[in-house]
Amino acid sequence: MANGRKTILLVEEEPVLLEITSFRLELLGHEVHAFGEPAAAFARLDEQGVDLIAVGSVPGMDSVDLLNRLSDDPRTASTPVLYLSHNSDLTEVQRAFNAGANAYLLVPYDPLVLETKVHHLLETAARSPQS
Repeated sequence: MANGRKTILLVEEEPVLLEITSFRLELLGHEVHAFGEPAAAFARLDEQGVDLIAVGSVPGMDSVDLLNRLSDDPRTASTPVLYLSHNSDLTEVQRAFNAGANAYLLVPYDPLVLETKVHHLLETAARSPQS
């Protein structure tokens, strides 16, 4: 990738989806920190920032609530967020974007669509004056 290795935080409770998505992102040349629950992901954020956050299903809370939390947190407010969801309902899509998602990816996903969305989010963030 032209911009080099980026750090991606992945939060997904479904082990198979967590493993597949992590593997796909690593194949793209990124450093991936994958967690099955939000508390561990936030502990990782205490250690070091990330270039992109991917959020799927999370245990014990609505994933959109986690998106809100990420957009309210000063450490992640300007970090691009990719939301992975099994729900294609337009109301859910709108809720995710209103909560701070920058992109929405319907699961199961096409690996090329994942690659395109991640690349676009990282490129957009690199051109942002906040970077």
